[in-house]
Amino acid sequence: MSSVVLSIGSNLGDRAQNLRDAVVRLESVILPGSLRVSGLYETEPVDCPPDSPSFLNAVIAFETELEADTLLNETQKIERNLGRPLEREKNAPRPVDLDILLYDDLSIATERLTIPHPRMLDRAFVLCPLAEIRGEFALSAKNSDQEGLLRLPDPLFSD
Repeated sequence: MSSVVLSIGSNLGDRAQNLRDAVVRLESVILPGSLRVSGLYETEPVDCPPDSPSFLNAVIAFETELEADTLLNETQKIERNLGRPLEREKNAPRPVDLDILLYDDLSIATERLTIPHPRMLDRAFVLCPLAEIRGEFALSAKNSDQEGLLRLPDPLFSD
């Protein structure tokens, strides 16, 4: 069993529903009772083409039996199934974006996958929701540039 943290984002269509759909599609790889979901954040696009719409972002953590590369295959399949094209401009708007931030305490560097995610400590839209479910990131989140970041009052999933 491995502990995983993913960043989830959407800036096309019904953004909140896209995020909910992505999490529901991940249920088959999430061990029962292990899912934790951060609050929902609206953020200005970072490193995206001009006039890109704003994102909704959250972070989820869960336990899984999948190896990291198999999990990557699953997240990419979900992205495609929810409308993310294979061929696209770098950081182009997308219905869903799933990034593996952490996988246990492993460091992985392959052609397809780098863990910890190489830019997670530079992005408030990752750090702030990450700090909600992994307290050891609270100081990094507090010290991050939070301009253009808004925590929304409603959760991604309601009870």
